[in-house]
Amino acid sequence: MRRFLHRFLRPAEHASLVEQAPPVAALQIVRRFWPFARPYRAAIAFGLVLLVLVPAVEVVEIWLFKLVVDDVLVPQDLGALVPIAAAYLGLALLTAVLSFSDDYVATWVGERFLIDVRARIHAHLQTLSPSQLARRPSGDLLSRITSDVQAIERLILSALGEGVSAIARILFFGVALVVLSWKLALVALVVAPLFYLVSTRFARLIRHAAREKRRRSGSLATVAEESLATTAVVQSLNREDEETRRFVGEARAIMDAELAASRIQGTFGPLVGLIELLGAMAVIAAGVWALTTGDLTLGGLLVFLTYLSQLYRPLRSLGQLSNDVFAAAAGAERVLELLDERPEIVDRPGARPLPLPVRGRIDLDDVRLRHPGADRDALAGVSLTVHPGETVAITGPSGAGKSSLASLLVRFADPTSGTVRIDGHDVRDVTRAGVRDAVGLLLQDTVLPDVTASDAIGQGRPDATPDEIAAAARAAGVHDVLAALPDGYATRLGRGGSRLSGGERRRVVIARALLRDSPVLVLDEPTTGLDAATRDALLPPLRRLTEGRTTIVVTHDPEVMAWADRVIVLRDGRLVEDRRTAERVAGEPGAGADAPAEDAPRRPVPRRVRSGEHAPDRAAPVLGAPVATGGRS
Repeated sequence: MRRFLHRFLRPAEHASLVEQAPPVAALQIVRRFWPFARPYRAAIAFGLVLLVLVPAVEVVEIWLFKLVVDDVLVPQDLGALVPIAAAYLGLALLTAVLSFSDDYVATWVGERFLIDVRARIHAHLQTLSPSQLARRPSGDLLSRITSDVQAIERLILSALGEGVSAIARILFFGVALVVLSWKLALVALVVAPLFYLVSTRFARLIRHAAREKRRRSGSLATVAEESLATTAVVQSLNREDEETRRFVGEARAIMDAELAASRIQGTFGPLVGLIELLGAMAVIAAGVWALTTGDLTLGGLLVFLTYLSQLYRPLRSLGQLSNDVFAAAAGAERVLELLDERPEIVDRPGARPLPLPVRGRIDLDDVRLRHPGADRDALAGVSLTVHPGETVAITGPSGAGKSSLASLLVRFADPTSGTVRIDGHDVRDVTRAGVRDAVGLLLQDTVLPDVTASDAIGQGRPDATPDEIAAAARAAGVHDVLAALPDGYATRLGRGGSRLSGGERRRVVIARALLRDSPVLVLDEPTTGLDAATRDALLPPLRRLTEGRTTIVVTHDPEVMAWADRVIVLRDGRLVEDRRTAERVAGEPGAGADAPAEDAPRRPVPRRVRSGEHAPDRAAPVLGAPVATGGRS
């Protein structure tokens, strides 16, 4: 059997894109996901009752056919047909009501179950660090959160309903067979063990093929996502044909897995059909004998054969169901592998928010950082102090550790050794939410969600009023652009903020940061990729944003470095230079190369208020003065 499977399941062209999830026992899968269904126990129980009632009504309907043959057709008595027809009509209406109710309840429970599981996965993904998510292909993640979760619903709920329905049918129709003729019933049930043997024989092959199909589906989604996300690069390199060949290669790998599963199913079906045929032939032979002896009427024999066909159907369904369960389990295994990945950054027991107000002093004490799987330290013994209100530019060659240093400040990573402190508090002793309330981050890649302009800025502070959002936009120099959109601030910005230019998107992000009013800012290459004119227009809002805040700016831009208080140069993960900028030295008589005194910030630092603290005029320290001068930047 294994050779049969592998003969048709060829290696995928890009099999390494997505790794196979570790196998998990079906019982363990049910144990892990049943809590998501527990809130709907009452609805599930009601649906199961409906499933049991449907075959009970069918048994009665089929029994009426015996009455039609024996009491109407054989004696040719049409008078007896009227009550039988009325009973048929009533049972048909009852069956329709039961079937509709069952379908509706199953859909009601199933969709809520899917929402709960997907929400749990999405919430779990939000706890993983960006580096953890970067190690997984986006297309595969989407495949797991969509089609694989659908497989879990199939395993936990649909399989439960189908199993209960099949068992109820076996019981009802089996009892009806015994009532009609226990001798024929024994003949009919002789083949039942063969169903079980064939089903278990094929179960392992079905599961293996299903796992491979799920994995390769994730690979296809990954290739599609990568191609669509890099369309401009692909077209500029004239690699459209190559990307299409890569996509087709993954699609053919899925086809191989589908064909292997189809061959297994195609072999399973005829074998089961042959077993059913053998059982039916044995019953017909015994039934003819029963007719000659008078043990059974013609109507009884016809109804017996009908009951038999209805009995074999759930037996066959149970065999198929076991295969479907193994196939669905393959998707559940991929979801469990994702849920079992532990976040690299977690709050320590007893971690507390940063004490308020946050002044913004930052200390790095002999910090080392090595990323998982790396063969060398990204940061090697970096010590640095940034005083409240000071702007420090971090520069250096690619791979020097600049982004790694920035990631420590927002706790996207924790140091392998050494300590990172904010206002003297080790960030590992502070909640992640507390650190990220205090530290605002502006990334080089400015990707906005497809929401309204107002919502995009309002993400900085969800309770902000429209006037505060507009004031932040004016301070960032983007108000006129947003107001000129078709629906003004109510205009959706499109996927990734496609309605705006690169510079305008960065101004929106600056407005969001102004509204958030974090006392510490981390800017990652804020002017990279912009032309000179756009860069020059962006600098005033950037400087306005950094006023009164402790700012770490990763940059290679001389214009940005010029208005920093200090420039830090990293190379190979080490701090090789720490100098004050010429602008600061020239503008501050008597200033030397040393950093300011610990409690003497170079700029006035406004009091910062975290979300939830009483602040009658929260935005005023940040937005009040700049609005008057920055609206037309």
